[in-house]
Amino acid sequence: MGRERIISSQPAHDDTDAVINALRPQQLSELVGQQAVIDQLVIALDAAKHRREPLEHVLLDGPPGLGKTTLAHIIAHEMSTQIRVTSGPAIVKQGDLMSMLTNMETGHVLFIDEVHRLSKPVEEFLYPAMEDFRVDFTIEGGLSGRTVNFALHRFTLIGATTRAGLLSAALRDRFGLIFHFDFYNVEEITEILRRSAKRLEVPYDPDALQILARRARGTPRVANRLLRRTRDFAQVRGQGRLDVYTVDQALDILQIDQRGLDQQDRAYLRALVNTYRGGPAGVEALAASLGQERDTLEDVVEPFLLQIGFLARTRQGRCATQAAYEHLGLPYPGPTAEAGSADQDTLF
Repeated sequence: MGRERIISSQPAHDDTDAVINALRPQQLSELVGQQAVIDQLVIALDAAKHRREPLEHVLLDGPPGLGKTTLAHIIAHEMSTQIRVTSGPAIVKQGDLMSMLTNMETGHVLFIDEVHRLSKPVEEFLYPAMEDFRVDFTIEGGLSGRTVNFALHRFTLIGATTRAGLLSAALRDRFGLIFHFDFYNVEEITEILRRSAKRLEVPYDPDALQILARRARGTPRVANRLLRRTRDFAQVRGQGRLDVYTVDQALDILQIDQRGLDQQDRAYLRALVNTYRGGPAGVEALAASLGQERDTLEDVVEPFLLQIGFLARTRQGRCATQAAYEHLGLPYPGPTAEAGSADQDTLF
C-alpha cells in the first residue's frame, strides 16, 4: 500500500501546475456542481463589487479534491485581483505571515490551504489582521524588543480545510462566509469529464465517460486523473479513443472496482471485517493493522466509504455495514449491539 493511489483525492506527483491549470475552471460560469455554494457566492461577490469593497473572509470546508483551491482562484479572478497561495504547515512563525500580510494590497486574496494546521501563535497573530486589519509585531527579540502596530490594507482571507472540526471557534467566527463542499453526483462528474476530455483533445464515447464518472468517487480530481490514465491506456493498448471496452480494461489494470474502491479501500474493509469481526474498532487500531497514519484513514479512506454506506461511525468505533460485506462477497453476520448508535455527524 506504499504505492501512489490513482483514486486518492490528495494531489499526486503528476498533478503538475500545467496539468491542473489546463483543466481548472477559470470563472464561476464554468463551474459544475456545488450549486448551493455558487448561488450564495454570486450574491456575495455582486454585493462586494457594488459596494466597491473586498469580499468578506471565506472559509471552504469539505473532503480533498472537490475544488476548494479552484474556487479560491475563481474568487480572485471574479474580483479582478491577485491571489497569494500558501498553506497552514508552511507558515511556521508569525514573521512568515507578517511578510505576506504587509505585501497585500487592498482587495488582494490570501489563500491558506489546510488552515486548521496553523500553529496556535500564528493563528492568534492572524485574529486582529482578519478583524481590524492591524497587527502587533515584535521587531526585535529579547529585552530590547519593541512591538509595533502595523496597519494593513483590507484584504480577503480564504481558508480551506478538510477537517473543519479541528478549527478553533475563535478562528471560525472570523470568517464572514462559510461554504461546505459535498461530493459530486455521477451526472456532474460526467459533465466535468466532458470538458476535460475536450481540453485534452481526447476522443471518447459518452458511455465510456459514464463508467469513469461512476468510479471517480464523486471527486473531480480523481475523475481527471482517471481520464488521463485511461487516455494513456487507449493510446498504448487501444485505438486512441475512450470506448467502454478500453475504459473497462484500463480500470481493471488499475484495480479500481465497480464502486470506485481500490486495494487500500478493500484492505481497510477486510481488516475491519476479518480482524475486528466487522467492528466496532477504533481508528488507531485500524491504522496500526494497516500500517497507515490515522490522518490518512480519516482524510483519505473513510469519507468515501461513509458516503456510499460501507462504513458507519459509532461511539464505540468503526463498523462495516451489510453493503460492505456484500461488496466483499462475504456473508453478513447481522448488526452488532454496539453499531446501533451511528454518528454520521462526524463524517468530516
